Amino acid sequence: MHRHRVAAARWGLYSGRPPSFVPDRLPECRIVHETPEIQVSSVSKVFGPRPERALERLRAGADRDALRREHGWVLALDDLSLEIRRGEVFVVMGLSGSGKSTLLRLLNGLHRPTAGRVLIAGRDLASLPRRELLALRRSRFGMVFQHFALLPHRTVRGNVEFGLEIQGTPRAERRARAAEALELVGLRGWETRRPDELSGGMRQRVGLARALAVSPDILLMDEAFSALDPLIRADLQRELLALQARLRKTIVFVTHDLDEALRLGDRIAILRDGRLVQVGTPAQIVASPADDYVARFVSGVDPARALTAGVVAVSHGVAGAAARPASVLDRLREAGLTCACVVDPGGAPHGLVTADELARLAGADAPIGDAVLQPVRTVPADTPLAEVIVLAAADAAPIAVRESGGGPVRGIISRQALLAGLAHRGATLVGDGKGADATADGPETTA
Repeated sequence: MHRHRVAAARWGLYSGRPPSFVPDRLPECRIVHETPEIQVSSVSKVFGPRPERALERLRAGADRDALRREHGWVLALDDLSLEIRRGEVFVVMGLSGSGKSTLLRLLNGLHRPTAGRVLIAGRDLASLPRRELLALRRSRFGMVFQHFALLPHRTVRGNVEFGLEIQGTPRAERRARAAEALELVGLRGWETRRPDELSGGMRQRVGLARALAVSPDILLMDEAFSALDPLIRADLQRELLALQARLRKTIVFVTHDLDEALRLGDRIAILRDGRLVQVGTPAQIVASPADDYVARFVSGVDPARALTAGVVAVSHGVAGAAARPASVLDRLREAGLTCACVVDPGGAPHGLVTADELARLAGADAPIGDAVLQPVRTVPADTPLAEVIVLAAADAAPIAVRESGGGPVRGIISRQALLAGLAHRGATLVGDGKGADATADGPETTA
């Protein structure tokens, strides 16, 4: 068996493609489980003496800046609650001082919350004895740092083996697991080099291999690519997505870079002054910013790259084969559409019916099943608008949007809706709120 197959087989990730396979962007929805891996419940964190007293005064209305100046109390996180699902890339972003790194250190128990709870797979970190907390941190977490944090006196292999040594793993197993991790990040052949012989990108790959070697359930990445040149940074982003496509780890990735967040995240949490402002998919953050602070963050984003077909899909353009033509025609006129996608009871597309054809059927009191249908093109809900533009440019007919994985049709995209999506800057949702990225009741089948 080829060596990359041996390395991949350990994590159950071999897909027939070598490690050099790197997608530019994974599909919008990559979450494996809805089960929360991490739960943060009403967490506040105050740095300084007697932090509980500081929190009491803050809750009573004291000014946080005054408390910092007079008593040295710093409110890093303020009543923050969120859930991180198993197998997702969860990006935490915000300006400097927003609480990103503090949150990351609360997740693995390096900090204890002043108030609230942090649960990992249902276990409250604050309730664990120190020995159990250390064991959990070493077995379930991997950490990748901004400035590499490599031991300069150790070789690449020695750095990757370090976490395994702490765990007490036998030498032969350490050597094998380190080799497999280095294979995954493309550093086979560099095992005996020292960190000062490596480029910045290679050093960060060593840091990632060190984290992967312990087979963690959760990867914590604190500004992991921020210190790198733009081209190397983009390469590592692609490589991380490729690894995640196969490993399906729970990744919490801290960054201040919106482009990086949009590219990597299944969901994004935006913090401001220790408070959670918004959580959502990249498309939701761009399409519906929660306030002016988030709107300023996304103001320069290219919607063709950030928004997806599901955001602009209009559910009024979907009709069941048993629907009454006159009712469907009314809905098309209300939505400003000229066609509807006719679907079977399971939501699979049959074809497009035009408004003129619906008017003919309504006049003859005939069912939609008698309609002359036009061919229909379909795209998954997570298709970027940039790809939809290419299809729309080739043909003016609306495009049906299906749930990812070949699911039912939940809406259609007309050229008008597409242009509205490209012009969108957060004032309102482009679609009707019932498209493929939202919950829908399915196609209408009666008047």
